[in-house]
Amino acid sequence: MSESARWYVIHTYSGYENAVKTTIEKAIVNRKMQDQILEVSIPMETVTEIGDNNQTKTVERKVFPGYVLVKMIMTDESWLLVRNVRGVTGFVGSANKAIPLTEEEVLALGVEKREIKVGFEVGDRVRVTEGPLEGFFGVVDEIEMDRARVRVIVSMFGRETPVDLEFDYVETVKE
Repeated sequence: MSESARWYVIHTYSGYENAVKTTIEKAIVNRKMQDQILEVSIPMETVTEIGDNNQTKTVERKVFPGYVLVKMIMTDESWLLVRNVRGVTGFVGSANKAIPLTEEEVLALGVEKREIKVGFEVGDRVRVTEGPLEGFFGVVDEIEMDRARVRVIVSMFGRETPVDLEFDYVETVKE
């Protein structure tokens, strides 16, 4: 195996995304390539639509119509399997060179969820370790796991001020 598995974007005919996903998954099993092509995904979002008579309904919608994401180890065999599926027009990249998504792109798309564990909870006393407020102490007011951010109430100039920080900018204070 030349490299570890990476996420690639496949361009498909619009409306064929589900068929392409199903066909690729069947081909992986038939050719016993589960070790090379690990996952096939269609990014979806939940949207609330307001229809007639102000009735709301929640629907699942494709984030990128016409595209399917595949986590695979790029080899000639895996490239051919995906490329020859009916409905696939090609990989996103330059000419015949597929370009993998970066870690930042994968996280932004929400394709892979990373479980984040933090050493503090709401109400804990923390110290700011980086940035312009380095050295200040405060109390955790809110934790936003999906954004990897924490709101800390810091006392500045005699006033309570909420500050939005990244998780790694604070540490728990042992009292």
